[in-house]
Amino acid sequence: MARRTHRLNWRFLLLVLVLVVSTGGIVARLVQVQIIDHDYYVAQAEDEHLRRTVLRAPRGAILDRNGYPLATTVDTFDVYIDPRSWRDDVTAQRGAAALAPLLGRDPGELVEATRAQEQGDYLAARSVSADVGIQLRELAPAGVKTVTINSRFYPEGDLASNLLGFIGRDQVGLEGIEAYFDRELGGVPGVVYFERDGMGNPIPFGRRIGDEPVPGGDVYLTIDRYIQGLVEERLDAAIEEQEAVGGSIIVMDPKTGEILALASRPSYLLSELDLEDPNQAALFRIRAVTDTYPPGSVMKIITMAAAIDLGLVTPETTYFDSGVASVAGGHQIYNWDLSSNGTTTVLGVLQKSLNTGAVWVAGMLGADRFYDYVQRFGFGEPTYAGLGGEAPGLVRTNEDDGWYPGDLATNSFGQGIAVTPLQMITATSALVNGGLLMRPYIVKEVAGSDGRRVFEPVVVRRAVSEETSRTLAQMMTDVVEQEQRFHPARVPGYKAGGKTGTSTFADSDEVIASFVGFAPAADPRFVILVKIDEPQGSRLGSVVAAPIFSELASRILTYFGIQPDDVARVEGGR
Repeated sequence: MARRTHRLNWRFLLLVLVLVVSTGGIVARLVQVQIIDHDYYVAQAEDEHLRRTVLRAPRGAILDRNGYPLATTVDTFDVYIDPRSWRDDVTAQRGAAALAPLLGRDPGELVEATRAQEQGDYLAARSVSADVGIQLRELAPAGVKTVTINSRFYPEGDLASNLLGFIGRDQVGLEGIEAYFDRELGGVPGVVYFERDGMGNPIPFGRRIGDEPVPGGDVYLTIDRYIQGLVEERLDAAIEEQEAVGGSIIVMDPKTGEILALASRPSYLLSELDLEDPNQAALFRIRAVTDTYPPGSVMKIITMAAAIDLGLVTPETTYFDSGVASVAGGHQIYNWDLSSNGTTTVLGVLQKSLNTGAVWVAGMLGADRFYDYVQRFGFGEPTYAGLGGEAPGLVRTNEDDGWYPGDLATNSFGQGIAVTPLQMITATSALVNGGLLMRPYIVKEVAGSDGRRVFEPVVVRRAVSEETSRTLAQMMTDVVEQEQRFHPARVPGYKAGGKTGTSTFADSDEVIASFVGFAPAADPRFVILVKIDEPQGSRLGSVVAAPIFSELASRILTYFGIQPDDVARVEGGR
């Protein structure tokens, strides 16, 4: 009996030991889970029950200088279908019958595409209008979900497409102002965590924590929508009339450097944008900023400005034009019309656009002084206007390898040198605004949640003296307003100034016709540069580009409410 009792005690003790050890293990595990690793398991549980989502900030608007919206954000909807809900034929057919007409799709094709989705929900449509989204929520077809997203809307249609640029599906700017000022427009995204059920759907009245997004700021451009519309309409018409391959027109306030309008062709339309088409990539750049060209005879105003600023010549200074100028290397340069004009004034050089006169003036300047003034006017360096991809131009000076003395002669009348249209209009503005090279700019103000940031005019440097500026402005006015012959750039009722350019290329028949001018002559309110690439009709800037300046200047002066200088000229026309 004692032996049996001993056996029972041993078994009892063994059972107790097992229970104690097991209980100790459970307690130890509870201590580890509840105390030691508490934070880890809480995070695991939250990851299981909480879903993290990034809330895109409402993108700011892009407006013109007067506050008219050019690009703004509106609510649209992406439409998804849960394939599991459409496994039943009757449910799928009913859902497709309600959904397909609103999306412009065939019901049968919609069912087939949904069932072919292997994982996740099927994206049936992207960025449908608010009206369609509201109808879908009211109809509530089985398995159909609508997700509110932000989309860009353009109140002025395709106006300034190339300048505004566009955003990607992730709401990030890819080109134009949308890209260059993406940080200001995009705002700060929010991050929100919410409780979800086993299907991943938000639990009504469940916990929701996180930071709400900070809306993006509004960007006010220096562009005037009315002037921009005029410029684009006239540029498109000119390209069609001349059967040209492209062109650019820029309107600038010479006193501040504000760009009032800028259009380049070829370009793209926001309404026809297709990011899947690789051929459209070449249209994204703003050619007035990224592409260079030889300015031709427009460059003569820079050559004359340098010589006048140094006191080497005056408008009345004369030289003898034999019709040919011999330069180093045995090369000979002729006037564009092969004319010889005898004794001619410096003013006459501009009025008749004589190549030989420009070469004569450049010879007096010498290479060092000529290229010093070329650089003073900003050629050979970017303008830093705030537009991406800007080219610095191509200026080969006497200090560069490969330069030879003949370059001085050809550069003096705008050949063998390459500039952008933006550089050329900026330099011309310096000639008529008192001699100050202004930094051109396209954004006037950014207004966001953190306040307003205003962009002020920036003086880069003095290019020429005020006296030289007045003299060149008068000479350019005398080019347009000369009494002995009618100039196509004349503006009815107003005095204006300017200079034509006809650029040619070595070993090519290509021609660029251009004109740069300003109005009114006494107190320039704007400068306009017109550049038409490869016109198939006339090859002369005076025939192709100057009349475009005249038409645009007349309409802009009227828009600004500037009184005519001569009412009789308005009534009598040109």
